[in-house]
Amino acid sequence: MPGATFEYTELTDEERALRDEVRSFVAEELPPERHRPGLGMSAEFDPDFSKKMAGRGWLGMALPRHYGGQSRKAVDRFVVVEELLRSGAPVGAHWVADRQTGPTILNFGTEEQKQRFLPAIAAGELYFSIGMSEPDAGSDLASVRTAAVRGQDGWIVNGTKIWTSGAHQNHYFIVLCRTSPNEGDRHNGLSQFLIDLKTPGITVNPIPFLDGTHHFNEVVMDDVFVPDEDVLGEIGRGWQQVNSELGFERAGPDRYLSTWQVFLWFVGQLDEASSGAARAVAGRIAARYWALRQLSFAVSRAIDAGKAPSLEAAIVKDLGTTFEQEVTEAILELLDHEPSLDSAAVGEQLLAQAVLTGPSFTIRGGTTEILRTIAAKGLRR
Repeated sequence: MPGATFEYTELTDEERALRDEVRSFVAEELPPERHRPGLGMSAEFDPDFSKKMAGRGWLGMALPRHYGGQSRKAVDRFVVVEELLRSGAPVGAHWVADRQTGPTILNFGTEEQKQRFLPAIAAGELYFSIGMSEPDAGSDLASVRTAAVRGQDGWIVNGTKIWTSGAHQNHYFIVLCRTSPNEGDRHNGLSQFLIDLKTPGITVNPIPFLDGTHHFNEVVMDDVFVPDEDVLGEIGRGWQQVNSELGFERAGPDRYLSTWQVFLWFVGQLDEASSGAARAVAGRIAARYWALRQLSFAVSRAIDAGKAPSLEAAIVKDLGTTFEQEVTEAILELLDHEPSLDSAAVGEQLLAQAVLTGPSFTIRGGTTEILRTIAAKGLRR
């Protein structure tokens, strides 16, 4: 398609060996009799598991070795993440820090910030949330109302962030604030801050899902002091920085594997007596999984080639998250009963959970409308 390039690629022998290593690790650490899988990146918060991953060198993989990373490729992380998400591994603790906070600090942070934060992220000991979205703003990040005013040796922040995953458990979040008037362009005058979630003046309010689980939060900041050393990047360049950060967030396997465990359960129910319609749904979903995997894989290869596939990332995110919801809907239509969270079958429990929490798939990381706008603009060039 004009304006977007997805080049077909396959795993190398070295990458297949890494995949096999991760599969062995998962089989050992998460046997079915002890492990209840989660829905992709919404899986459980498990610091012990995160530290075991770090011990294998699988957190902060692309970070330089002198900052605690492994100096590895984006594709290597793709391989590791794909296997973890397929198994429903408890990746919740380290997820945001590993996926985007580490690379963002590497790109824009001071040397002191890199030394302070990156080794702890790579060790699986420091967890981050995202402080972008705000009430009544949807995915329009340029409408930020959280404001930071200059104080003595720092900034005073007031405002509210919403849909802040894991804020009740994580240590820090990167907050997008307005630090000066927009002067006719809403994208001007924005800045980012590294804020400790235990700072006085911060209140974390839970936003529970319909199934009773708690992942999202509202974070209220009332005269929160942020020292100068915790300004991330350049004051007034927050819009450019946050768009770079979103590039790390949108095109990984997490954008199409949330309901993979539901699909595996569904396929496991099929037998010779299953209807043609059920078999057709299984085949259609499997084909879509393969196609989306190839698109996401191609984005990782492009990053390793030094490209900036932001358009391709937006397309993968849109196609992937709408597909995740379609998997749930297609399987649900074939059931002769309502799935229950109390079912004896873990797969059916996950299906019920996906029904109740799945609407968030197309919200987190940018709504469908925003992504399609990005794609339309890019494809017209």
